Amino acid sequence: MIDVIVVGGGHAGCEAALATARVGLKTVLCTLDINWIASMPCNPSVGGPAKGIVVREIDALGGEMGKNADKTALQFKMLNTAKGPGVRSLRVQSDKIAYKKAMQETLLHQKNLEVKECMVEEVLVENGKVKGIRLSDGSELLCRALILTTGTYMAALVMVSSNVREEGPDKQKTTKNLSASLRNLGIRTFRLKTGTPARIKTNSIDFSQAQLEPGTNDDIFFSYETKSVRPLDQQISCYLIYTNSRTHEIIRNNLNKSSMYSGVVKGVGPRYCPSIEDKLVRFADKERHQLFLEPESLSMDTTYVQGFSTSMPYDVQEQMLRSLPGFKDCVIDKYAYAIEYDAIDPLQLKPTLELKSIENLFTAGQINGTSGYEEAAGQGIIAGINAASKLKGLEPLVLRRDEAYIGVMIDDLVTKGTLEPYRLLTSRAEYRLLMRHDNADQRLTEYGHYHGLISEERYARYKDKMNRLAEAHAFVNECKVSNTPELREYMVSLGYPENTSGTVAEVLKRPHVTMSELARYLNLEMDEEICRQLDIEVKYEGYINKAKKEAANMQKMEAVKLPADIDYNSLEHLSLEARQKLSKVRPLTIGQASRISGVNPADIMVLSIYLKQK
Repeated sequence: MIDVIVVGGGHAGCEAALATARVGLKTVLCTLDINWIASMPCNPSVGGPAKGIVVREIDALGGEMGKNADKTALQFKMLNTAKGPGVRSLRVQSDKIAYKKAMQETLLHQKNLEVKECMVEEVLVENGKVKGIRLSDGSELLCRALILTTGTYMAALVMVSSNVREEGPDKQKTTKNLSASLRNLGIRTFRLKTGTPARIKTNSIDFSQAQLEPGTNDDIFFSYETKSVRPLDQQISCYLIYTNSRTHEIIRNNLNKSSMYSGVVKGVGPRYCPSIEDKLVRFADKERHQLFLEPESLSMDTTYVQGFSTSMPYDVQEQMLRSLPGFKDCVIDKYAYAIEYDAIDPLQLKPTLELKSIENLFTAGQINGTSGYEEAAGQGIIAGINAASKLKGLEPLVLRRDEAYIGVMIDDLVTKGTLEPYRLLTSRAEYRLLMRHDNADQRLTEYGHYHGLISEERYARYKDKMNRLAEAHAFVNECKVSNTPELREYMVSLGYPENTSGTVAEVLKRPHVTMSELARYLNLEMDEEICRQLDIEVKYEGYINKAKKEAANMQKMEAVKLPADIDYNSLEHLSLEARQKLSKVRPLTIGQASRISGVNPADIMVLSIYLKQK
C-alpha cells in the first residue's frame, strides 16, 4: 500500500511529493513525462510582488522552490525598494532548463519517493474515502491519501486562432478522462484559460532599441540556506520595450482572428495577466503597453516576450512582433498560444486543501483555480504537509491571514472561491506589513520544524538568529549613542544637526539612517541580516504594533468555531443571500464567515447570537 500518491509533476506536485516523502511516507509521484517535471511552460522566472514572499514562505516551511531558484537564477532583482517593506519582494530570472533539471535530480534522489511515468484516468473512492487511482492501461494504484496537482493538463485544449488541439503546454499529452472522473464523484469543475507569448531567437533582436534592466547588487536570496549566488557582473540582463501605434493597429485589424474574440475560448482568462489583444480592448485609452525581454536559459538562444501573450494566427503574430522596437528582423522560435483546461471549484475544499466530500483527497495548484508557479508550489507544500499530518495523526497546518501570503491565498480560495485564474497580489493581504520578505522564517520556521521538514541543525541556526536579533533589539533600545566625530559627520551628511543624542533606536528611526552605517560608526559588530531586520522592525515599530493589534482582534473571531451541522436556512434573521452563501461554503469559524462575499455584519451578529443561545 502506498501512503501518498501525487498526480502531476508541476511546481505544486514537486513540493507536495517532497513534503510527504521527507517525513517518511512512501510516496509515488505520477507524471506524464519525467523530463517535463518542474518545467516552466510560461514565464522563465520565480518571484515578484507577493509571489517572491510566497517563495520565502515555502523555504521557511522546509520546501524546495527557493533553494532551486537561487541555484539556477540568471538574474536577481529586488522589487519595490523605493516603497515600504510590506511590498518589497525578490524576483529572479530563471534558467528554465537548469531549474527543471535540478528539481528532477532532487526528486529522483529523494528517499521514500518513486517517480512513475503514467497517465491517471480515474480517482477511486470507497465509502467516501479515497482508495487510489486507475491508470490508462487499466492498472490500479492503491493509497491512503491522494494529492491532485494536475496544473493545466486536465482536458487541455491549445488554441491558435480557430485551430484547436487536444494537448497540454509545449505539445505535451493531456488527460481527458480525469476531470470527468471527478465530476462523476460529485466534484464541480469549470473551465479556465491562460496563454503564453512567443519565444524569439535572441541573436535576431536589436537590443540597442531597448532599455536595459539590470539586476540588484545585494546579497538577498530566497532560501535561508543559500550562501552565495551568481554575482552581479555575471548576471544576464533583461530589457524593456513598449508596443506602439503600429502594433495596436495590426491587433485591432485582426481581432476577430483571436481565439479569445472568435468564440473558440470558453474558459475565463486571467484578469491580471491578459493577452495583448485583451489589453487593447480593456485599456483602449493606453497608447502603449510595456513588454519585458527575458532570457530563457544559458543553453538556449531564446528570449521570452513578457506581456505579449496572444492566440492570433501565426502570420498575424509575425506582423505584431516585427512592429516592435528592435524586432524588425526577429526570428520566431516558438509561436504564442492560448490554453484552456478544467479546474475544480475551490469552495469544495477545507482550509487544509482536503475535499470536504471525500476524505484524504487533496488538491493543489492550478487545479484549484490559481495561476503562477509560486501559488502552485505554496499550495503544494501545504497539501503535502496536511496529507502527511492526516496519516500521522498530527494537527493540520492552516496558516492565518496575518501569518503568510499562502494563508491569504488559501483562505481566499476556500472562502470566496474564484471564477478566473487567481493571482496573489500584495493588495489582497490586510496585514502585509507583518508578512514581509525579511521575516518569513520568524513566521513559519516553527511550523516547518513541528511538521518534520526543518532539520534540527537548521532549526538550531534559526534559534541562534532569533537570540541574536533579540539581543540586538535590547541593545539599540538601551544603549545611548556616542557622539564621535565619525558619527557627527555621517549625520550631517544626511542633513541632521551635528550633536546627535538619544538611544541607538531613536537615532535609527530617523529617515535614511541605517543600522549597518550606525554599527560602523559606533564600532559595533553586527551582521547584515540583523541590521536589515532592525532597520524595518525599529523604523516601522508603531505601524507593526498597530497591525498586530488588528490581527489579534481577527484571531478572536477565528477562535469562535461554527458547528458543522448548522442549518443556515432555519435561522430566520439571516439574509437570503447569507443563507445561500453560508450553506455553500460551510465556514469553520465566525472569522471565515465574515469574509464570505454577501455575508454582512448583521448576519455575523445573528450567528453570534445563535451560538450564545446554543
